[in-house]
Amino acid sequence: MIALIHHAVDSSITFLDTSNVYGPHTNEILLRKGIRDRVQLATKFGAYFEGGKMHICGDPTYVRAACEGSLKLLDVECIDLYYQHKIDTLVPIEVTLEWSLWSRDVEEEIILTCR
Repeated sequence: MIALIHHAVDSSITFLDTSNVYGPHTNEILLRKGIRDRVQLATKFGAYFEGGKMHICGDPTYVRAACEGSLKLLDVECIDLYYQHKIDTLVPIEVTLEWSLWSRDVEEEIILTCR
């Protein structure tokens, strides 16, 4: 699989998209193998496996933990594109993203993490 990823990058593929549920986690681990400086890297949050079942979660605490987990598994300091894989219909999107029209704190506190 690593050889295939390197072949794709050597063939001018510059965008790789993964998720914490692919594998689970093994896909993020594979992508960290020496290609980070050659591609734009995207990964997702919003779903996880537990007890053999996929669960959807948009809780901000989970989102932060998932981001930290992906940063660690990918062995990177930032993620180029971090987005929601599955929408949690029980949590308003504004809560999931901690984004508000009243406060722009997210722009200074969270978005910089993903740059």
